[in-house]
Amino acid sequence: MRQDPNGRSQYGQGGGRRGGGLGNIRWLILLGFLVYGGCYYLNNRVVDPYTGEKVLIDGSIGVEEEKALGLQAYQEILSQEQPVDPNSQIAQQVRTIAQRLIAKIPEVEAAIAQEKGTQASGNWKTFEWDVNVIQSDQANAFCLPGGKMAVYTGLIPVAKNADAVAVVMGHEIAHALLRHGAQRMSQQKLTQIGQMAGAMSGMDPQQQQMVMAAMGYGYLLPYAREHETQADEVGLMLAAAACFNPQEAVPLWQRMSEASGGQAPPEFSSTHPNPGTRIQNLTALMPKAMEYRQRFCKEGAAP
Repeated sequence: MRQDPNGRSQYGQGGGRRGGGLGNIRWLILLGFLVYGGCYYLNNRVVDPYTGEKVLIDGSIGVEEEKALGLQAYQEILSQEQPVDPNSQIAQQVRTIAQRLIAKIPEVEAAIAQEKGTQASGNWKTFEWDVNVIQSDQANAFCLPGGKMAVYTGLIPVAKNADAVAVVMGHEIAHALLRHGAQRMSQQKLTQIGQMAGAMSGMDPQQQQMVMAAMGYGYLLPYAREHETQADEVGLMLAAAACFNPQEAVPLWQRMSEASGGQAPPEFSSTHPNPGTRIQNLTALMPKAMEYRQRFCKEGAAP
């Protein structure tokens, strides 16, 4: 058969060959990204002194960089949400709770590291602690990398007492001690590698969205819930060691659940454990927390 003088037949045949070649190139690119992602994951795993497990922390993210990012975020928050008078009664009470918790970090970290057979990191020694109370209806608190903390006034009526406030603040301090911020940044980088792999491999936006959703439900959200569970445990031990009553954790989360109106999303689609799971975990930890209180709460230290 003679070739079409306009070259249409040749174009179709050649286009098929080029399409196949392009497909092979895309698969090679995808494979390259997968290898890179795997190497990144394996080469940036370190042992967490608080859990004894290997976690993903990018080697380029040092404690000092975390602190700088935490300070920047803290300054931005305080510029948008004005803290209450530091000499007010509530601000003084919250600072006192924070000071008691911070004072027990060395003992609690050493005790947990001994239990897990790990080496205490002592990263907290470089923290520059600062505590503020922010006027807001939110029943919340935070502690950023480097020790920048805040408690929202909306937490106080839900907590009802200093012991419950200490449980929440201990939980937030634990996030900083466990370097959960660095872990989340590292997870995000791994996610970006996956997104680039999808884009370069020729996936359409819908396919990429499906893959990222699967990664979220199968990896990122469970990881986030695990962080919350870890912070619950370490924070509870801090509160107990600082002479607060850890048993206030259970009624606190019952009240937190009531305050949210029971509107929490299903646990599989949430970054946090549902209140029922959380209460169950905290109840199981209570004997250990009471042991920490007996061990580290020195006579006369409790108010």
